[in-house]
Amino acid sequence: MESLRGSTVVVTGGGGGIGAALARRFVAEGARVAVNDLDAAKAEAVAEEIGAVAVPGDASEIVPAAREALGGTVDTFCANAGVGTPGGPEAGEEQWETAWDVNVMAHVRAARELVPGWLEQGHGRFVATVSAAGLLTMLGSAPYSVTKHAALAFAEWMSATYKHRGIDVHAVCPQGVRTDMLAGTGTAGDLILAETAIEPEAVADSLFEAMAEGRFLVLPHPETAGFYAARAEDPDHWLGGMNKMQRKLEAILQEEAAG
Repeated sequence: MESLRGSTVVVTGGGGGIGAALARRFVAEGARVAVNDLDAAKAEAVAEEIGAVAVPGDASEIVPAAREALGGTVDTFCANAGVGTPGGPEAGEEQWETAWDVNVMAHVRAARELVPGWLEQGHGRFVATVSAAGLLTMLGSAPYSVTKHAALAFAEWMSATYKHRGIDVHAVCPQGVRTDMLAGTGTAGDLILAETAIEPEAVADSLFEAMAEGRFLVLPHPETAGFYAARAEDPDHWLGGMNKMQRKLEAILQEEAAG
């Protein structure tokens, strides 16, 4: 991997969690970083802490402002902002729309803005924070699972289409990470993710290892690869195991409801 010193980086959802850890790591490597978050105060706090520039606002529309803040160029775009929407098909239209907009279309819109310039200059890097839910699934959240699968599919398409033209793509797929999003998953998160949850900095470390090795798939939890392979090799067996966990989750929720 070439030196990042002087390169320009945008991190969406950078006001905390994985995004803040990514922003800190890129700055430590000498990059000039724009920290984006819908919460302006959080974006500004992280930017001030690390010597970056804050570009608050909707992640779906941030590229022009970030490009201007960084002096006209964006070498690396970290599509990290995400929302975890609970529920299944009964979740409201607005919840589904928000999940699609933030978890998928924000990636598409950023690529639409950035890819032409990257192709012209012969290099660029697109980092998608997907989650292991994009490789597997997440019980209790159909909108999250479905849109994260879509985010992975878009990142795969980007890599397959542009790799030979100098655009590097990485899909970051952690399981549980100790962030506000994990805390908001409630009983499902406690059952499935909490025990093996890692710190956001470990996710950043895994990304930089993958960047150095030129790898597309970033697995901060190495065991995810085994789960992914088992899912592909025997979907019925894998789904049976997930359904068993779903029944366990329902039993716990019933106990909680009963007091």
